[in-house]
Amino acid sequence: MSDLLSRDDYLAIAQEVPRPSNAHINGKFTAPRSGVEFPTFNPATGEELTRIAACGPEDVDYAVRKARQAFDAGVWSRLPPADRKAVLIQFAKLIKRHRHQLAVLESLDSGKPIRDCATLDLPETVHCLVWYAEAIDKLYGQTTPSGHDALGLVIKEPVGVVAAVLPWNFPMLMMAWKVGPALAAGNSVLVKPAEETSMTALYLAELATEAGLPPGVLNVLPGPGEITGEAIGRHPGIDAVSFTGSTEVGRRFLEYAAQSNLKRVTLECGGKNPAVVLSDAEHLDSVAEHVVHAVFWNMGENCTSNSRLIVHASLKEELLSRILDKVRDWPTGDPLEPSHRLGAMVSAAHFEKVMSFIEGGRERARLVLGGERIGDTGYFIAPTIFDNVAADDPLATEEIFGPVLTVLEVGSDDEAIHLANDTCYGLQASLFTGSLRKAHRAAQELRAGTVTVNCYGEGDITTPFGGYKLSGFGGRDNSLQAFDQYTETKTIWIDLSDHEIDATLD
Repeated sequence: MSDLLSRDDYLAIAQEVPRPSNAHINGKFTAPRSGVEFPTFNPATGEELTRIAACGPEDVDYAVRKARQAFDAGVWSRLPPADRKAVLIQFAKLIKRHRHQLAVLESLDSGKPIRDCATLDLPETVHCLVWYAEAIDKLYGQTTPSGHDALGLVIKEPVGVVAAVLPWNFPMLMMAWKVGPALAAGNSVLVKPAEETSMTALYLAELATEAGLPPGVLNVLPGPGEITGEAIGRHPGIDAVSFTGSTEVGRRFLEYAAQSNLKRVTLECGGKNPAVVLSDAEHLDSVAEHVVHAVFWNMGENCTSNSRLIVHASLKEELLSRILDKVRDWPTGDPLEPSHRLGAMVSAAHFEKVMSFIEGGRERARLVLGGERIGDTGYFIAPTIFDNVAADDPLATEEIFGPVLTVLEVGSDDEAIHLANDTCYGLQASLFTGSLRKAHRAAQELRAGTVTVNCYGEGDITTPFGGYKLSGFGGRDNSLQAFDQYTETKTIWIDLSDHEIDATLD
């Protein structure tokens, strides 16, 4: 799965790969009822790739009706678990077979480096789907300790029609994180990809149909958030929404649910995640490698990006020197060149947003590295590092979502933990220390959904992923806990006694 081709090979694939544009509803590509389309661009070149269907409320309503019909008919929801597993595994096999086309399509649409699409996103997408497929027939209900006169059964049932609203930074992988457990549980699913990155979701829907997923079970509706997303959030026929994106938009889905049918809402939102380097941190070369990976991977367009480096004063200068050495191994440029580790910002608007943070930071902090646009074509930003940043500076408090590292110096380990927690977010934190005791204590004190020790990471498919505070709401992605988003818990109570009910009154 992790084999890389040459740039010439990827350019050839880019010329030939299909660029799906219409919605995929009820098992086939469907033009939007409004006839409205919007362009999608290659952020590395600025060229228009294709025009995508802009689904409106009528399209959402049609997709919900077809999803509900499929769910009620039981063609998927009541299919034996082993049969659902077989279809999802075949789906994963088809993704693997089409991996080069999907990797190129993802890179063209998002500006992501092809090396990440090919060696990380595609293998993880396949692994996620297979993992949930294999879990289907290994989840058991429960019986309760109700004595000899009653039998209490606790079972899980699919919630019904689920909507998955995706971000643009990991289009395929985030789709797998959501449709994997949702489909495994027996639901019908609507996917709304991000407006900037719709093509791979549409391609995956076609592969799912080829794998044997019945019509209506998986539908993909591209379109703008303020139209398609709102129609999904307010639709009374949708039972649950799983959203990954900004905290601002996540709030809206809670409002839509309150104003409609109180549908279940799960949010995975923003982060301003710290890399906390305590006074006794060891192996600074390794620490520097993790810090660089944490902030510059995926151009910093990552909700768990360690964009705040909180480091003890005694270690700062040496660590910063090593970080600068490591950044040399992260060249920026054409995403279809496999040697490049940094690609383009996803859009012109996002490029301007990130550059505005950088320009403002020049006036208030010490620019150590980068800070400039690379080239005249596309939306490339050089890896950027600011030092001497105040704790209340926007560089240190707001989610930039770009290749920008903010360095904050502290005088004690207690100050480091306090500063790490001094944020409205709580998604992820990386902790570096040479003391096992400090590792345990600090990991407990850090207010984040995932804490990694002496490394950067997000766990894996077996570990729950989500955040504290404004970073999350209502549940977790990944692990068996993800099924909680997409299932209802039912109690069945059976009276086994042979006693007659005494209906007499005193």
